[in-house]
Amino acid sequence: MLIIPLLRKDQDSGESERWPEQPAAQIEAFYRARFSAQVTRLRDIRVWDDYHRQAGLLMQRSRPFDRVILIGHGGFDGPILNDRILRNTLSLEGDERKAIRVVEAQPGIEETFTVTYNINQNREFSGFMDKRWKELSRMDPAEARKILIRKERKLQSLDTACFERQCPAGILAAIPNAADRETKREVCESVCRNPLFVSRLSDELAPDRFRSFARSLRSLVQPNGLIVLGMCNPGSSAPENESPWDVGATLVHSNLASGPHETYVHLLAAATGRTVAGPIGKTSAEDVVNRITLYEERRPQRYLRIIAPTSHCAP
Repeated sequence: MLIIPLLRKDQDSGESERWPEQPAAQIEAFYRARFSAQVTRLRDIRVWDDYHRQAGLLMQRSRPFDRVILIGHGGFDGPILNDRILRNTLSLEGDERKAIRVVEAQPGIEETFTVTYNINQNREFSGFMDKRWKELSRMDPAEARKILIRKERKLQSLDTACFERQCPAGILAAIPNAADRETKREVCESVCRNPLFVSRLSDELAPDRFRSFARSLRSLVQPNGLIVLGMCNPGSSAPENESPWDVGATLVHSNLASGPHETYVHLLAAATGRTVAGPIGKTSAEDVVNRITLYEERRPQRYLRIIAPTSHCAP
């Protein structure tokens, strides 16, 4: 069997990136003690290139495994690793400059962050972008946008008459929550300040990247074997109406592998031609170990979705 801890550093958390290694070690010990199984574990998988490189070597040297278990962070569109920049460009068409950064955190999804501005509208802002874009492109888009807004505020004066009409002092004072009050203030400022840039964040399908991931798993797992996704939500039904800031269901709602599919577990089973299991809802390291133990000991449990492939969907 093969265990793959997926290491990811969340910038908003003090959690160690190596937390998946502990449940991986527990699962390895369980299989060795309970079944005298031979267990292989991949090391230092931080971006998807790490996975594909090591999986490629395994496919050359090893026979397919009866179990492949991936442990880490995840969502409605499967496992998540650290962002890897696929493209980072500055282009010019007439007076319009486009700064574009494309990253991959989940196989098959490209997150595109675009900043568009006129190079002649404010030369200082244009020079700032030329000097700082490489640095900004490595940041979380929300943080990069905050820096750009702060720069815009310094360079572009606020129309105070407009602001007083949009956000009278009485209206702001009547908002009891400080965070809501600040949000309202920011909205009014955006209306009453001539913008120097437009930013956009979107998720786009990258079908070839997903198919490459699915093919690698198909090669690593025996036809009657099992892929286990030890992470949050791959077995959950994705919401139909998502908030703009939520990422998920791009792959599940696509036509990949004869989709759309109910969950990522259904999608991956169809794409790999292998049985796939994954939790419904949020999960923890302890939950991952417990679910696998209960499954292998044929004891009942809830919130684990197991989907066998249908032959007409498999590539």
